[in-house]
Amino acid sequence: MLIASMNQKAFQNILVVMVQPDATQQVSTEKQGIVRISDQNDQTIGYNFLAIDQILPELQFNGTQVLTIAEVAALNTALSAAGFPADLVADETPHIVVGYVQSCDVHPDSDHMHITQTEITPGQTVQIVCGASNIAQGQKVIVATVGAVMPEGKIIWPGQLRGVQSDGMICAAREIGVVNAPDKGIMVLPDDWQVGQAVTPEAVATLLK
Repeated sequence: MLIASMNQKAFQNILVVMVQPDATQQVSTEKQGIVRISDQNDQTIGYNFLAIDQILPELQFNGTQVLTIAEVAALNTALSAAGFPADLVADETPHIVVGYVQSCDVHPDSDHMHITQTEITPGQTVQIVCGASNIAQGQKVIVATVGAVMPEGKIIWPGQLRGVQSDGMICAAREIGVVNAPDKGIMVLPDDWQVGQAVTPEAVATLLK
């Protein structure tokens, strides 16, 4: 997992890279214009590249950056030169995808949540807890997988809902940025949409016309 972003207004010329969620106890180490953030077990949480134009001058816009394999390799070269572990792994897979709800069971500690087993790519199934009233077995749905960055900036990490593991989010159309989408319930997709294919707000919007 690799999530990269820039906010030129607040932090000019800084690329923020995250590879796992924040930890309660963190250690920051700066070398040669790079800050490594790690947890109490010395596992990398992320890096701040303080002069990114010297490494990747082509990064000019704000928001989430989808870094190519070559760009991640350049970051790793800079990390190694600074004496840090070159531990970044490129992630070019889509994170807003078509999923298929293989099973849907009542959450044992909630009067409205369900526990689903949802296929997110052919042959890969994850457990996702969903609170939408219209969730059901056999649906094609929009899934924000672990590592997705939502339009409002929320990052989807593994977690628990009422004590049950949940690795992703089954989404309403408005949650992926579809303008004028219904404000209740998840978006159920046509049966001919393929599991694992990327989902865009524009494609979903055509279903609502």
